[in-house]
Amino acid sequence: MLETAYVLKFMKPWYTHFYFVSRKLTKPQKLILRKYFRFYNKLSAKHKKYFEHRVASFIKDKDFIGRDGFEITEEVEVLISGTAVMLTFGFRDYYIGVISKIVVYPKAFFSKTNQVYHKGEFNPMLSALVLSWEDFIEGLNIENDNLNLGIHELTHAIHINSLKERDISSTIFSDSFKELKQLLAEKPKLREKLVQSDYFRKYAFTNQFEFLAVLTETFIETPQEFKSNFPEVYSKTKQMLNFNFAGY
Repeated sequence: MLETAYVLKFMKPWYTHFYFVSRKLTKPQKLILRKYFRFYNKLSAKHKKYFEHRVASFIKDKDFIGRDGFEITEEVEVLISGTAVMLTFGFRDYYIGVISKIVVYPKAFFSKTNQVYHKGEFNPMLSALVLSWEDFIEGLNIENDNLNLGIHELTHAIHINSLKERDISSTIFSDSFKELKQLLAEKPKLREKLVQSDYFRKYAFTNQFEFLAVLTETFIETPQEFKSNFPEVYSKTKQMLNFNFAGY
């Protein structure tokens, strides 16, 4: 009851990080995080330990499967898990329960779902996140083009998870997105500015799922530009993810 009242007033969990026992990453695993994640490097020492615990826990929770001869290495596990943990770092429940397995192809793969080649997809029927490693790693290497396959596909999974689950973080995520949609419905000039802007690629306006995925990509990769151009939308996205760290 107390937390419900707190959430209704502040739209964030009463607490986010609390662990009886913290899992550790190896030195090579930490080096991978330092090399690829600007987000991780901006965290405080305390938050870095929380981040490492969550990455280790996420790796343990998911089945990683290689396809077409692709080998699942420690780097693959850390980078995909690190992306998931980054997106859910403001959540109390960070496991993204709708994902049970992560399937990785070396490059774009033929999808039986709609008979075309994909760079990535989330299949809720199979509880599977499917990624092209070539495109995933390109998204990590280029940090400011607002194109990140891992962020995009994991956001789809988080979105669907928030519609299915009723934990505090899922509720805040889904309710905040509803508030954002209401904001845009009530402010047609703002909505038109979004559509006409070159900042968000046109694919964002395909449907609400793609809009949210592209929104999250831009929020993570170019937060200051996002905040400057669309402060109201930025604020709702920050609330949705409960991001109060690493300069966001």
